[in-house]
Amino acid sequence: MNPQHKKWIWISVGLSTLFLIGLLYFTFDESTITALKNLSPFIILLALACHLVALIFWALRIKVMAYGLGYHVGFLHCLNLVCANLFLAAITPSQAGGEPVRIHELYRANVKLGDATAIVIMERVLDGVIFGIGGAIMLFLLGTVWQSLNVPPSITTAIYLTWFLVSIGVILFAISVRNPALLKRLMRWISIYLTKKWEMARIEKFLLKVDREVDNFHFSLGKFIGKGKAGLFLGLLFTALFWFFEFIIASVLLIGLGQGPHFLESLVSQLIIAIIMMIPLTPGGAGVAEISISSIYGLFISTSVIGVFVLLWRIILYYVNIAIGLVSSLLIVKREVGSGKDDQQLHNR
Repeated sequence: MNPQHKKWIWISVGLSTLFLIGLLYFTFDESTITALKNLSPFIILLALACHLVALIFWALRIKVMAYGLGYHVGFLHCLNLVCANLFLAAITPSQAGGEPVRIHELYRANVKLGDATAIVIMERVLDGVIFGIGGAIMLFLLGTVWQSLNVPPSITTAIYLTWFLVSIGVILFAISVRNPALLKRLMRWISIYLTKKWEMARIEKFLLKVDREVDNFHFSLGKFIGKGKAGLFLGLLFTALFWFFEFIIASVLLIGLGQGPHFLESLVSQLIIAIIMMIPLTPGGAGVAEISISSIYGLFISTSVIGVFVLLWRIILYYVNIAIGLVSSLLIVKREVGSGKDDQQLHNR
């Protein structure tokens, strides 16, 4: 394992463990023991199954979007790249480490780099569309129920502000798609800022590469808008299913702990937490996730089960991800090593 990765995983897991221990310490009482006694192993397995089904829908999203651009990427390859991306996503801020893994694995499946990048970026856009539309629907349906919970004005403001920013982000992306020159100028400005310490010749070469990849990206988007509409539509459908199964895990756990499903409240809460987790604050959202979920769910479930609930939620959506991601990453490393040996043998011949 890369030494840098080791450092990040120790920081991420360490922070998460520290916050979970603290949360359990301050919320554990006799009612917690009662809730744990009544917790069925079936509920844990059901919650875990929801997570695995969500990963399958993620893999299907990548597969249909690649197919929309004219590529036949095997489902198992898509599933493995999704699982491998979980490891780096769990130990990097805003889960940013997962994107390069998905792009690399699509490229290894003979998808052009620009097209692979387009697919991965479009995944984020589809997430934003679902968050924007889903957030509006859920907030409307929740209505007076949310108000009856005596939610502090600061949290209510944060909820609506989060939904507004996601919607604005999607709109701005749509504008940039309609105007490629605008995106090029933005990318050049960012590139110049990030490479200002480089030599001029190196910067110019890098900027040419950026322009070329932006052109490839817009060409790919043109394919999505043209003949790839079916892939884009199915991608949106699988995105909705992915997030539904991820968000429903919390309600399943609440049922098991005797707190009721709180479907609408939980879906809105999960939406807010998912967006907060995308902000690059800590590796894997360690600490941020625990504080966010305990603060929001503390509004409508018993304090006695908050610590256990957060612990179970993080085990399924964080620690399990690290385990799955590590296994899939090792499979990729094994494949790459084998491929390197084959190339060397061909070279020797």
